Amino acid sequence: MKELFPAKQVWGFVFSLILTFVALLVYFFNMSKATGMTIFILTAFIQAAVQLVVFMHARETDDSKSIFMTLYCAIFLALITVFGTILCMIWGWSY
Repeated sequence: MKELFPAKQVWGFVFSLILTFVALLVYFFNMSKATGMTIFILTAFIQAAVQLVVFMHARETDDSKSIFMTLYCAIFLALITVFGTILCMIWGWSY
């Protein structure tokens, strides 16, 4: 019966709840904007990694290298989009 219990998924769910609670503490402790955003970003990236590895079974396939390479490219493109938008809209850069 022990091999049928999804212990890895249960621990992933509990860890996701803990990360959500840590992010919620930013609101309750009224932290500064810089500290709060740092905590939000760290918990968001850790939680995304937990979701990817535990619930989407990214490491359980033979093709895990291409899955992670695609993920790295998507993160890179997302960062370029976000920082490019900040550059154009907030800092007033234009060509």
